[in-house]
Amino acid sequence: MENMGRAFVLKTLLKLTEIRKSFGAVKALKGVSFELRAGEVHALLGENGAGKSTLIKVMTGAHRPDGGIMELGGEEVSGLTPVRAQELGIACIYQQPALFPDLSVMENIGLRLEKVGIFHRVKWAMWRRKAEELLGQIGAEISPEAEVRSLSMPEQQLVEIACALGSGARIVIMDEPTASLTQKEQHLLFQVVRNLRAKGVGVVYISHRLEEIFALADRVTVLRDGESVGTNAVDGLNEAQMIRLMVGRDVETIYPTAEEEPGEVVLEVKNLACAESGLEGMSFQVRAGEVFGLAGLVGAGRTELARVLFGITPADGGSFSLNGKTVEIRSPREAISHGIAYVPEDRRRHGVVLEMAVAENITMASHRRWFKAGILRGGVETEAAQSFVEALGIKLSSPAAPGGSLSGGNQQKVSVARWLATQPKLLILDEPTQGVDVGAKGEIHRLVRELAKEGLAVLMISSDLPEIIGMSDRVGVMREGRLVEIFDNAHAEQVMAAALGSGEVAR
Repeated sequence: MENMGRAFVLKTLLKLTEIRKSFGAVKALKGVSFELRAGEVHALLGENGAGKSTLIKVMTGAHRPDGGIMELGGEEVSGLTPVRAQELGIACIYQQPALFPDLSVMENIGLRLEKVGIFHRVKWAMWRRKAEELLGQIGAEISPEAEVRSLSMPEQQLVEIACALGSGARIVIMDEPTASLTQKEQHLLFQVVRNLRAKGVGVVYISHRLEEIFALADRVTVLRDGESVGTNAVDGLNEAQMIRLMVGRDVETIYPTAEEEPGEVVLEVKNLACAESGLEGMSFQVRAGEVFGLAGLVGAGRTELARVLFGITPADGGSFSLNGKTVEIRSPREAISHGIAYVPEDRRRHGVVLEMAVAENITMASHRRWFKAGILRGGVETEAAQSFVEALGIKLSSPAAPGGSLSGGNQQKVSVARWLATQPKLLILDEPTQGVDVGAKGEIHRLVRELAKEGLAVLMISSDLPEIIGMSDRVGVMREGRLVEIFDNAHAEQVMAAALGSGEVAR
């Protein structure tokens, strides 16, 4: 690209070599290497869970790596902290700016640039002049006296960039900076990024929108499953090649397949909308014996849809029917009475009560079934729980064992058992294998397919692209609160392309 001929492009600002980071048994980074040059926009690309956020936190000192080498300006750096990273010229602009909402723009900039002690006298005139100068450099028409709370999200991002410039940042990391911007605001941000590049600043740019990568970046590094799979010049790649790097090889035949054709329609959604959840125009069907997969990027609206269907955030438009009968669901109680079950994404917060016995966890959503006349009977509860323990292959010492004593995979099975006890017609699974090991994943996959074989309609949400393709009979793809595609025979590149979207970007 045009800027690649400049001499300072050859100077390496940041170099990461074989960076590793684990959280318990989960290996988030498995030896990632990355290089950022001065006067370069280097895009970092990858699916959800590929390791991008963890790598950013290593760069900014929020996470200390377990292994590997980090160099700044050719010198090795160890024991990096967020404060030290800022002193060394590393700044990060996140999707949600870290500003003080009740202070003015110039106060936020001044506090970021000047150390203030108890007896320090604030130089208001200097703070105002500095804020005006920095905001002017990036073309931001924002008053230094404006309260941050009154600013739009894009304006707050510009204030963050001004802070980065004022602190003398040589490396600026931008994490999905256009997620909440209009096209006009994107155009301004892109110009700011180009100005930073022209000044010799190195920019790490993270976005799921490929059109932005082609519009801005000089090079791109792709992460997949915690590993860097390649660094390429952007002008040497096309969209299909970039998606293929993100997706990897074709899905192997490691997932249990459907043995029978789906039956009658269980759930039918027509033009469903919920302003609070940012959903509109949702229309699809899920049949008995079918696993309907829901794919999309973080923030696409998949979990929001699950919460609408379960009555946590009731719909305010459109309709849906169960077994041909139109229903209106305003609460989880109504959802359960109509035969809808929901296993949420965060099993520790919303799935399993860690302090309660497994038996109590399993029966808590179906007391009316087990305890006639409202009389709690421990023997009935234990017997009911034991039947699900055996059917689902839950490994535990006793139904009286606390939920927190189980492994992640077995906790997930307990969550599923709780909702199977309600005898549902539709089972919604949100990230059912998130955070569990490979063996537990296989067991959960087999369980889901067995439940579908018995006639249960399954709506499965997953950010694991091979999983959603391998497990689903059909795949719906969501983007920005809408269902944009439904594939009968989904391929990884098709799904990723639909999730990313396409279109012209302001240049």
